[in-house]
Amino acid sequence: LQVWGDSGCSHSVDLTALGKHGEVYTEGPFACLAWSHSETWLLYVAEKSRPKPRPPCPWDVPGAARPVEEDEDEEGAVLQGEQFVYREDWGEALSTRSVPVLCALDLESSSVSVLEGIPEHLSPGQALWSPDDRGVVFVGWWHEPFRLGLAACTNRRTGIFHLDLAGGCCGEHQGQWGCPGAPWGTDLLLSTELLSDEASAAFSPRLSPNGQRLLYLEGGLGGPHRQCLRLRMLTWQTRQTVTVLDIVQEPTEGKHVVEGAGLGPFPQCWVPTAWAHYCSAALAAFAGLYAEVLPPRCWASDSRRAMLVTPQRSRTVSPGDRGVRDVAPTPHAPTCSLSSGSPEGAWELLTLQWDLLVATCSAPNHPPSLVVSVLPPVGQELPLSWVPVEDAPVVPGVTWKTLTVRPSCNGQSPTALSTQDFEALLLSPTDGVAPHPLIVCPHGGPHAVFDARWRPSMAALCRLGFAVLLVNYRGSLGFGQASISSLLSRVGEQDVADTQQLAVEQALRTEPLDPHRLALLAGSHGAFIALHLLTREPERYRACALRSPVCNLPALLGTSDIPDWRYTSLGLPYAFERVPRAEEVAAMLLRSPIAKAAQIRTPVLLCVGARDRRVSPTQALELYRVLRARGVPVRLLWYPEGGHALAGVETEADVFRNCAHWFLRHLGQ
Repeated sequence: LQVWGDSGCSHSVDLTALGKHGEVYTEGPFACLAWSHSETWLLYVAEKSRPKPRPPCPWDVPGAARPVEEDEDEEGAVLQGEQFVYREDWGEALSTRSVPVLCALDLESSSVSVLEGIPEHLSPGQALWSPDDRGVVFVGWWHEPFRLGLAACTNRRTGIFHLDLAGGCCGEHQGQWGCPGAPWGTDLLLSTELLSDEASAAFSPRLSPNGQRLLYLEGGLGGPHRQCLRLRMLTWQTRQTVTVLDIVQEPTEGKHVVEGAGLGPFPQCWVPTAWAHYCSAALAAFAGLYAEVLPPRCWASDSRRAMLVTPQRSRTVSPGDRGVRDVAPTPHAPTCSLSSGSPEGAWELLTLQWDLLVATCSAPNHPPSLVVSVLPPVGQELPLSWVPVEDAPVVPGVTWKTLTVRPSCNGQSPTALSTQDFEALLLSPTDGVAPHPLIVCPHGGPHAVFDARWRPSMAALCRLGFAVLLVNYRGSLGFGQASISSLLSRVGEQDVADTQQLAVEQALRTEPLDPHRLALLAGSHGAFIALHLLTREPERYRACALRSPVCNLPALLGTSDIPDWRYTSLGLPYAFERVPRAEEVAAMLLRSPIAKAAQIRTPVLLCVGARDRRVSPTQALELYRVLRARGVPVRLLWYPEGGHALAGVETEADVFRNCAHWFLRHLGQ
């Protein structure tokens, strides 16, 4: 770790070499790097130090005691017979994360202390210093009775805790820890205090500059792996918590703020959105919060406003502000967007410091541009002038639009849930002769979203002459919690119908597209949808390229890091001790594309990562064998170091190259 100041590098510390812990967490849900207010301490998260196995000696006697070497303590080596004990991790993309610990680095002495006093049933992360540097606020993940995957899952049981480093005896758990030179003294009794609701998923704490308010996100336990979230605010001195933004079931025009809970003043706020794109009214419907984290620096300097970024339908909204003010409760607080009218489809707030906003904005035909602005005083937020710092040109030959798809109310599903509209993004080439061949892309998740951001691979397909349809079927993020919930128990049915019978058919009716040259490109749950389409309409699609496909639902019960989703997706309850019944396994198999794989006639390209913990690569291998046996053109790409996302420059480039060639070959381009 290096610390740089005006005069250059002031500190350089090899944290791992100090021997206090294992690998430092630099990314992922646990990671953090927080300055104390005195700027003399740094708080971070690392893997707990493990004893190292001692190389066996030829004269070792089984069970015999061995004298401890002078440079080795009694816990310095793994006991014989213990080195192969299974150790849980946190699943996909977190296979090296097992037991995180909070660590404090004293910059003056270059010494590291591992904070104790964390309850044993919690894994800590996302830590920051309390207002007086005499405590630590952190997120604790429950990991008993065993760990479930965390990637793209905001429904795990978590809480916001305060670890009192100055001592106390009224906490949930107590332990001993001290560090010479620390502002909290040495050898003091530690206690932890739960600040959030006990039975919830609370995370991403952000302390206001004046240290008086703590914002965090909160969602429900279990259910969909990603959901609409609440924005909660805790007053530090009184420990009173209010809801700043509540869960939005269905976006309703003119109703933007849900009344808060609790006593005392309720904050009046503005929300970050780009919903003006969808409604000519001054204030349109806010669809809720769906961000996995709050921006690291989200508070304005006045400690009354905070900047948020969240998907709203098919856009990730601009950095907007929701000012926090001590006023009387109001059921209709004003809302605004700081980028209303912007042609860009996706914004990301990089930082807010000294009221200077730094953000990126992009669109399907426009690579990210770096922009800055100064946040005006309260009440004068609009209009906001964005100044480009580094602007990328629009990519020629690519246009895009948003298609709104409105399901008709039929006799089979007359409920409001089944008639909510959804969207699809259509990217089209401007060169060439229409009608264009169409590549259909339902997203994975399923609770995710294709927002209107720059995606190099999609723009490249357009430059090759293909139109691309990115489908945000019902169940996607950004359309309200009711839309998310509508997919539960309907996977393999509603999502499949939304993609083909609604989105694709509407695009073919209204756009210059060739109905005889259709292809599918999808990953994970999107590949699950694509395979269902191939089994139901074997002659409709001429080519298909899939990444990490879900083929066999019951087989994932014992191989996936999120076995709970297999039950939840079918509307079944989940418990850690759950053992599937025969009829439940049968129901899962009936919803699985592998059950009807014999009907597939379309050439299929499969791309999988050997290290995928979310969807085992054996899912694709099983499908590959079935298609090979039946003479269907199929190709399997197996990436030894690849995970579920098949990330990495070389891997992504190879996947795209093969997919592009597959489509050019089978669509006759």
